[in-house]
Order: sequence, then C-alpha cells, then structure tokens
Amino acid sequence: MPTGPRSSPSPRFSVVVPAVNEELYLGPCLDSLAEQRVAGGLEVVVAANNSSDGTAAVAGARGARVVAEPRPGVCWARQAGTEAARGEIVVSTDADTTFTPTWLARIDERFRADPGLVAVAGPCRFVDAPWWGRIYTTLLFGAVHLVHRLTGRVLYASATNIAFRREAFEGYDTSLTQGGDELAVLRQLRRRGRIAFDLGNPTLTSSRRLRRGLVYNVFVTCFYYYLLGYAVNRLAGRQLLGTAPEIRERPILAAARRPGVRAWAGMLAAVVGVAVFVRLGWDMA
Repeated sequence: MPTGPRSSPSPRFSVVVPAVNEELYLGPCLDSLAEQRVAGGLEVVVAANNSSDGTAAVAGARGARVVAEPRPGVCWARQAGTEAARGEIVVSTDADTTFTPTWLARIDERFRADPGLVAVAGPCRFVDAPWWGRIYTTLLFGAVHLVHRLTGRVLYASATNIAFRREAFEGYDTSLTQGGDELAVLRQLRRRGRIAFDLGNPTLTSSRRLRRGLVYNVFVTCFYYYLLGYAVNRLAGRQLLGTAPEIRERPILAAARRPGVRAWAGMLAAVVGVAVFVRLGWDMA
C-alpha cells in the first residue's frame, strides 16, 4: 500500500516514525498516514531501533522507507530518521499513533500562511484512556495553549505531533531520553524562530502505558523517567537515568469504576505534574 501520494525526489513532508518492536501498532499508524493528502507529497521514514520482531517488514509492506539505528534510545532513532528524511518539513510522531485525514494538511496550512514559522506543534489525545488520562491531557495542553495565546511561547508539545522546517533544525540531543525529543527540541527551535501551537489538531495515541495505573504514571513515568531524567541527563550531558520500560502488548480495556480516594490523590499529583511541566518548559524549553 503506498503511503499517501507517491513521493517525489524532494517531498514537501517527511514523517519520521521511530519504532522498537512495534509490529502490533505500526500498521494502523502507516495506514492512517496513507490517507493524508498534502500538496507536494510526503514520504514516511520508519527508524527501526534495534527491533527484533516484524517491524521492518510491516513498514516495508506499506511503502515506508526503513532506516536501521542500532544505538538504543528514542533520540538516536529520531535523529537517524531525520538525517534520512528528504522533505522540506520533517514531522515527528510515534508508531502507536494515528491521525485524522486532514492532520498534515492542517499543519501545511499553518506553514504556508506564515512563512516565518519554524515549527508547528500540537497536542495528543489518548485513545480509550481512563478518565484521569483524559483529564490530564486536557489540563496539560489547555495550559500550553493558554500560555501560547498570552505569550507566544510553546512550553511543551507531544513528540507525536511536532513539525519543523528541516533547515531550522540542528539535530536531536542523543544524550537525552524522554523529554529530549520534546522539551529539548522546542528549546532548540525557539532559537531559530517562532513556533505555532494548534490545539485543534491533535494526534491520537495509544493509552497502553496508562494501563499501569494512575500512581505509576504520575510518579514513575512522569516524575522519575520524564522530569527527573530530563533534568539530570541534560545537566550531566550524558545518560545517567535511562528510558522508561517498553510496553508492547495489545491494550485491554479495564472496566469503568468510580474514582476512589487514591485516584483523586493521584489526580491531584497529576495536576501538580502539569504545573511542573509548564514551569520546566518555561525554564528549560
């Protein structure tokens, strides 16, 4: 299956998808990209990062270019994919993510309407997320949108939804893990020009990590691996704290239940996490 319009030698867009053993999720992602229609065409580059399953075969069967990156880490994978990309505009996303049919066209409209923009970022929404996951993303990206409207500054963006002009990008900081492909990217792009944030153009990403529960996601995923890991690794200039464990099984929806005291306490911690994200983004992005 071709991935969108047939790629020209220099397509308008290159969509870079890092993938580590993502054969269960990558197919729907690429099928969704095949529905995108943008003037100038697009190519899809899958950066296979030490995959031992059928990730490369899934990508090749759907017309994507496959780039092998043996060094582990999402920033290494995104860097390899970006170096291989031929498009004028490079788009970062994830293998467990899908898109509305007009997602890229809307990004393209923002770039064409304002040639001074170096990047266009947007939010993500979790698919089949528990109640607290929906509230968390609403609070987080609502705060990012509000700050952007008031100050013109984009404090945070999902790595599933960042598009930038190739000429404005210097490369990923491969000493970083989580946050290196989000906060560090925004920090770098801001030095080159203005960034737009489009709250109304989200990506749709898997909620598989949320299956570990609210407490795990707030304190382990968010505070330890993301916030602490980003700060420590950036200050050290090398990886002292590693990446969060991979979660590759198919999502299983849990039965809905009323939130209890622990859930509300966790939600309060999530609200604090949003505030920390905003503050960290202001200081470090």
